[in-house]
Amino acid sequence: MTEKFDQAYKSIGEVAKLLKLVNKKNGNLNTHTIRYWEKEFKNIKPRIMSGKRRYYNSTEIEKLKKIQYLLKNKGLTIKGVKLFIDNNKSLDLDETSNNSINTSDKNFLKSKLNKISKLVKSIKLNK
Repeated sequence: MTEKFDQAYKSIGEVAKLLKLVNKKNGNLNTHTIRYWEKEFKNIKPRIMSGKRRYYNSTEIEKLKKIQYLLKNKGLTIKGVKLFIDNNKSLDLDETSNNSINTSDKNFLKSKLNKISKLVKSIKLNK
């Protein structure tokens, strides 16, 4: 059997494998996750052919990868991902979270972390 070209449409099962959406208990593919994302994110438009089978091109697969990355790696909610996508923010999948925090936010977070550290130290000393 020959490999499909990268530009060829892929079935929902192939996309689930590509995204590693596998049920850890039984090993089945979680294609329902992709269908759910389609419902939530209107910009995902697979090609639906006879028999209501979904097929995804490379552009749609990249959108799904971005959604998965934002949900799983960045910890955004569905609503957060929608806002992110609606604002047309670009995202390099290798981008670190430090690059997305502005300087005033970093300073604020540092001061809060310092206060927390001091509290933890004082609690440990009082034990």
